[in-house]
Amino acid sequence: MITALITTVRNVRYGVNKGHTEADSPNPRATVAQHTFLDGNREALIAVVLMSHTAHIPSHRKPRRSASKLALRAGVAGGVLSTIAVAGAAGPANAEPVTETIEMPTLNADLSADLSSAVAASAEATQQIALDQELQAQEDAAAAKAAKEAKKAKAEAERKAEAAEAERKAEAKAQAEAAERASRSAERTTLSASADSSSDEDGGSSSYDAGQATGSAAAIVAFARAQVGDAYVMGSTGPNSWDCSGLVQAAYRQAGIELPRVSGDQSSRGTSVSLDNLQPGDILYWGSRSNSYHVAIYVGGGMFVGAQNPGTGVVERSLDYDPPSGAVRVL
Repeated sequence: MITALITTVRNVRYGVNKGHTEADSPNPRATVAQHTFLDGNREALIAVVLMSHTAHIPSHRKPRRSASKLALRAGVAGGVLSTIAVAGAAGPANAEPVTETIEMPTLNADLSADLSSAVAASAEATQQIALDQELQAQEDAAAAKAAKEAKKAKAEAERKAEAAEAERKAEAKAQAEAAERASRSAERTTLSASADSSSDEDGGSSSYDAGQATGSAAAIVAFARAQVGDAYVMGSTGPNSWDCSGLVQAAYRQAGIELPRVSGDQSSRGTSVSLDNLQPGDILYWGSRSNSYHVAIYVGGGMFVGAQNPGTGVVERSLDYDPPSGAVRVL
């Protein structure tokens, strides 16, 4: 039925104000199918007529389309109608409405509680990890600080031990040097006493007697003689090298007397004495009293001990060897 309808539609033509018996060809394929009237007018305005595709078209109508265009339009229309027909035939005659729905899954109370617990547990685990890391960092910092302090304390202890050892060695050395000087002083005193005794037996005279140096004077003389043989170094105050004023100052320190450091100030102390009235322990000076350039210690018997120069060092000489300018008595 659908194919016949399509074939009939292909031959439809339109007429204007034609009677129901007029046709475009002597052999029309159909008569007027329907009239269209206006109110009060029985004249047909438009009639749909089945016509031959070779029917004559008056000039007042639109130009006929070419056969190729007509074939194209007919093919398109046929395809559309065929598609509609096939779709209609394929569809169910009595389609029932959809009454069934699909429900989406929902979270029940148990699943929601499990999810909340899992989230809480994860947050707690994360917080615990952060706390553990912070604690580990604090422990590492404390360990590093303790190691640094221990290293510092060890270095300080080693430094103190080295200082104590150096002090002990210096003290031992000083004691050994003092013992050696005491031994040399005792030997020299014995030799001097023997020489004086021999001189008295021979009838000679001397202004020095070993027994005359007593008390503080004896300590000063003994210390000065103990340094004989030490080197002369400008500005030195012992214990193995001296300059002239350094030796005099150290000798008087044995008697508890503190003298100035330089020779000019030392010769300005005490009372001036004549060179003919000297006693052991008197200070001899060269130059003016207030501006002397050299000092020494009178040890009796016309002898003195002094740090003379770099060539001789500390020596014991007679007054005739280098006559002094004057003398002062401090004791």
